[in-house]
Amino acid sequence: MTTYGRLPVTFVRGEGAWLWDTNNKKYLDALSGVAVCSLGHSHPSISEAICQQAAQLIHTSNWYGIAHQESLGKILCEKAGMETAFFSNSGAEANEAAIKLARLYGHQQNISGPAIIVTEGSFHGRTMATLTATGNRKVQAGFEPLVPGFNRVPYNDLEAIRQVGANNNNVVAILVEPITGEGGVVIPDKDYLKGLREICDAKGWLLMLDEIQTGMCRTGKWFAYQHDDLAPDVMTVAKALGNGIPIGACLARGKAAQVLKPGSHGSTFGGNPLACKTALTVIDIMEKQKLHLRAAELGERILSGLKKSLENQQGVVSVRGKGLMLAVELDRPCTELLHKALEAGLLINITTEKVIRLLPPLILTDDEADMITDKVSALVFSFLAG
Repeated sequence: MTTYGRLPVTFVRGEGAWLWDTNNKKYLDALSGVAVCSLGHSHPSISEAICQQAAQLIHTSNWYGIAHQESLGKILCEKAGMETAFFSNSGAEANEAAIKLARLYGHQQNISGPAIIVTEGSFHGRTMATLTATGNRKVQAGFEPLVPGFNRVPYNDLEAIRQVGANNNNVVAILVEPITGEGGVVIPDKDYLKGLREICDAKGWLLMLDEIQTGMCRTGKWFAYQHDDLAPDVMTVAKALGNGIPIGACLARGKAAQVLKPGSHGSTFGGNPLACKTALTVIDIMEKQKLHLRAAELGERILSGLKKSLENQQGVVSVRGKGLMLAVELDRPCTELLHKALEAGLLINITTEKVIRLLPPLILTDDEADMITDKVSALVFSFLAG
């Protein structure tokens, strides 16, 4: 089905931060499969873990104990300060689990028609519930009727949330990205997440953070909310967790930890031995190489370089980022830069039509980071010059 507007390139192999196409042309990957391949391509330890586990056991069923799943749940919860985990195959499925958890929590509180506050400019997935939660009318169009039970407010607006809470007695949770990804790498005010935590504590709501793009060391911490002194009740993670092997997780703590019971949710493939062994290897590599610190260092290097080159350039609205989640916002649509970047041997992404989004692998060398800075700067200069 023609569901993708694909670029005219097909890749056949990769190594580290580089990909080669069918014509053996080499590309520097500043997108990482949209924040998935944070350890780069064809990482030898990941490849070895996949091969060894595939030769031993790929799948049984969640009807039985899965040792790697239990180990992964334990270490993920330790890293995130959470207590329980449900494993899925994707970020959308992880968010579905969070939405179901919030609704069940509401019904357990005898709340009829429990509602979740979500934000404009968000992206939570393409299933019917996560599509409804997503704050992008374009991805919703044509799929009505949407799922009821969501109240939408502007992102980074605490007062709007307070007003919804004052006018609705059926709200049970807030679902929000610590930094919007598809919404243009929007970094909220310093007190935003803390303000959400305070509102949820006062109202008895669940604070649910979508860390599918921001999690797994991307922003300079294991999870983006760890830049602030707070913890969510529910957190979702996926993308970089498997470095390309599909896996997602919904983590919970406190009053949210025991909401889901046997029979209330499930997955055929979620948390199977192959996916969990891969994710365990990903975490082990990130931990040993302290890639959260490396992401912060590399991010500052690229961000300062881009600011030096572009910040005062007419036509550039903003250069921003946290860790290796970076953006250059222009004052005009710039989707043609996707093709220009390909010609220059660089993979980037354009989101919200005007934002160049960079999500490079965390294993970049300093020279590769500088190459990204130089190539993006040259592309922007050329584009703005017409």
